[in-house]
Amino acid sequence: MYRHSFIILFLSLIQLIYATPVPGTAQLLRIPDDPDLRRPWPPRPLPPNCVNSATNRTCWTRGYDINSNPETTWPNTGRTVRYNLEVEKLTLAPDGVSRPVYAINGQFPGPTIKANWGDTIVVTVKNSLQNNGTSMHWHGVRQWKTNAMDGTNGITECPLAPGQSRTYRFIATQYGTSWYHSHHSSQYSDGVLGPIVIDGPATANYDEDLGAMTVQDWFYETAASNIYKLSRALIQGNPTANNVLINGTNVNAQGGGAYNRNTMEKGKKYRLRLINTGTNDNFKIGLDKHNMTVIVMDFVPIVPYTTDWLFIGIGERYDVIINADQPIDSYWFHVVPQVGCSKNAVTNAVSIFSYKGANNTTPSSTTRNNAPPTNDCLDPNTDLIPYVPLNVPSNGPIPASSNLNVNFTILANTTAEDASVVQWNLNFTAIHAPWEKPTLQYVLDNNTTYPPNMNLINLPNRNQWSFWVIQAVPTRAPAQPHPMHLHGHDFYVLGAGTGTFDNTQSLNYVNPPRRDVAMLPANGYMVLAFVTDNPGAWLMHCHVAWHIDLGLGAQFLERADDIAGTIDLGTKGDFDRQCKAWDVYDNDAVYKQEGSGL
Repeated sequence: MYRHSFIILFLSLIQLIYATPVPGTAQLLRIPDDPDLRRPWPPRPLPPNCVNSATNRTCWTRGYDINSNPETTWPNTGRTVRYNLEVEKLTLAPDGVSRPVYAINGQFPGPTIKANWGDTIVVTVKNSLQNNGTSMHWHGVRQWKTNAMDGTNGITECPLAPGQSRTYRFIATQYGTSWYHSHHSSQYSDGVLGPIVIDGPATANYDEDLGAMTVQDWFYETAASNIYKLSRALIQGNPTANNVLINGTNVNAQGGGAYNRNTMEKGKKYRLRLINTGTNDNFKIGLDKHNMTVIVMDFVPIVPYTTDWLFIGIGERYDVIINADQPIDSYWFHVVPQVGCSKNAVTNAVSIFSYKGANNTTPSSTTRNNAPPTNDCLDPNTDLIPYVPLNVPSNGPIPASSNLNVNFTILANTTAEDASVVQWNLNFTAIHAPWEKPTLQYVLDNNTTYPPNMNLINLPNRNQWSFWVIQAVPTRAPAQPHPMHLHGHDFYVLGAGTGTFDNTQSLNYVNPPRRDVAMLPANGYMVLAFVTDNPGAWLMHCHVAWHIDLGLGAQFLERADDIAGTIDLGTKGDFDRQCKAWDVYDNDAVYKQEGSGL
């Protein structure tokens, strides 16, 4: 029997505006146009001319520092950074084992996109694949009133056909660390990804920035092959990854390949930007004999806290500071797949951190397997305190009047011999994002006849709070957590825990964690909130690539009447040309859309 779990997703959208509360219902407060007024206390003042440096990272530039709220204000540098990304199929051996890889600019991971807070980022993507479309999503980037740049094929654009190019343009309204990746089926699992680093102020001081470190599960079989087997129930449960890659490299089971290496100088503090770019695996991370000071979750600076091991789910990012205060030597850095939310042949992947002057460039084998307990799949929510404090209105119980069921299904009957028989369903329908006619096309055509399998939820009202209760229901099959990702917003995590949410649980409305990915616990619940302040068609989905490919997602159509005003004529022309080119290609395409297409 296919191993699976069932989830129920309750959507709580409260509709009253400045109205008298009705007993048994919640009241929606319309927020001011400036959401900064949600702050529970005023910002802590800094000197007006402070300069960002190793001894004062809280500063940035005149008028903007660590106290600024990126949800409402950001600098306009007038500076544009430009990148060209070409997606092509190569044969590479990231860990010493050769396999086909969809590389970017001939490398995997792709080049790091670097910018400063307030820069305009312009990226031209070219599809040089022969028999596949592609897309490029800028994970976690808010895309403030630039929904058409989100890069989500079937929702904000058609796929990019072979030989075609598309230029994306957006402002870096946030700062911190993220990544870009294809949203074309499970394609990013085969290599279409790379880091994003946006410099800005920080909540703790450090001397040097080591840059981004991607961690991910790695399969020697292609994602297309794995999803084919999954969708037709030809394998039991999720496929097992063959390795864990750290910055795109590692040693394989036969000893080939190479460790990722970093060098530190004793007495200095180093910023490390951790990104889980995985397909199925969630990790705990730690450096032998060193603590980590966590300063950023996703794109949100937090009050610094110190830990020796840090859980990181798929799509999540943490910026940490490592103090090089130990004896001069080499140390193992561990990336440990967690039981219950991973499936990997490797139980403890490692890279190497060496001090300058160390006699040994490889740590002792006696500490090679030092690792934490392997069954921790929960975000450290109680430690994640946003540095810029924002509150959520508490208006009584969260109603369950609008329920959306999420479940796993093996179809009993199919008309096609070679059809998918496995689905993750939302409201008894697996999401299908039609490549040939994305949601934005419906909006631009003023066509509201959305097919049910687009799983579209309409949020027409401006600046309103939207509350969610996501509930996992225990079954006989082993349950598993889900890293839930929302495009276009940082959402507020009001609570998460085991068991069934029934409104008796305590929720945190005072400066709760806010981020764009959070873990739904297995056999548990997660309560989220966000404000309808960013017009667009925004995908919310599980970031286990297998799950969204098989349908575990929905899309919010937020303020549809305001979307057209965010799309200029040039962008509209690019949108139309991209869809026309896709239509021509798709007529004779080797591979047709299956599953969600996301």
